[in-house]
Amino acid sequence: MTDSYTPPKVWTWDKENGGKFASTNRPIAGATHDKDLPVGAHPFQLYSLATPNGQKVTILFEELLAAGHTGAEYDAWLIRIGDGDQFGSDFVDINPNSKIPALMDRSGDTPVRVFESAAILMHLAEKFDAFLGAPENRAEMLSWLFWQMGSAPYLGGGFGHFYAYAPEPMEYPINRFAMETKRQLDVLDRQLAEHDFIAGPDYTIADMAIWPWYGGLVLGRLYNAAEFLDVESYTNVLRWAKAIDARPAVKRGRIVNRVSGDPSEQLHERHDASDFDTKTQDKIAAAE
Repeated sequence: MTDSYTPPKVWTWDKENGGKFASTNRPIAGATHDKDLPVGAHPFQLYSLATPNGQKVTILFEELLAAGHTGAEYDAWLIRIGDGDQFGSDFVDINPNSKIPALMDRSGDTPVRVFESAAILMHLAEKFDAFLGAPENRAEMLSWLFWQMGSAPYLGGGFGHFYAYAPEPMEYPINRFAMETKRQLDVLDRQLAEHDFIAGPDYTIADMAIWPWYGGLVLGRLYNAAEFLDVESYTNVLRWAKAIDARPAVKRGRIVNRVSGDPSEQLHERHDASDFDTKTQDKIAAAE
C-alpha cells in the first residue's frame, strides 16, 4: 500500500487485490470448473453458506416450518465460497452472479431457479402467503426489505471489508463507511422506536432480511466492531435484535450451513429437522 494512488487510464487485472477472499475475486463472470450439485428429496433445494445473506433464507424456511407449512421442507447444501464452489457449473446455472444463496424450487412440475436473497424471500413468502404482513402495509414492508438490499453493501462490502478484511487498516475508507453504518443504525433505531418490528406491528421477511446484518452487528457477531461502532447506544435496535434472536426458528436458521464458530452452532447441511439434534459438529465429533 502507498499513501497515494494514481489510477491508470485503463484498469487491468494483473494481480490479486489482497485481503481475505482475494483468491475468489475476479472481474469476469461464468463458471471456472464443472461441478454437479446434489439434489435431495425435499421440494426446495438450497445451496448456501451461513453468511448474513444465507441466514435470511434458512431463517425463513425454519419460520415457515414452525408455522405449520409442511410443504416448506428443504435440503440445505453447503457452498464453500472460500473454495470457489460458487463458480461451479451447476451453481452458475442457478445463479449466473455466482453468489449465495441460490434456490431451486422443485415443488412444481418444472424446477424454478431463484437467486438474490430478497427474491428468494419474496418467492417463498408469496408461495406460502406468510410473513408478508397486512396487505395494507405491503408497501411499507417492501420498502424496508429493499432498504436492506441497498444499504447492507455499505455495511459488508464497505465497512466490514475495510475494517476487518483489507490487507491493512486505512483511515479514510474506515471513517467513510463507519459513518454510513452508524447512519443506517440510526435510521433503524428511529423506526424501531415507534414499532415492534421493522415495518410495523408484524414480524415479516423485512425483519428476516435486516436482522442477520444489523441484528448480528449490534449483537457483536460481525467484524468484532460492536465497541468501535458504539452499538449499545442504539437501544431500540438492540431490543429488536434480542427479541428476534430468541425465536427458536431463528436459532435454528442461523446455524444452517455454518462452518465457523462454536461447533454446537455449526450444522453444515440440513436435510431433516432432526439434524439440529444429531448432526451439529459437536454431536458429530462426540460420535467419532
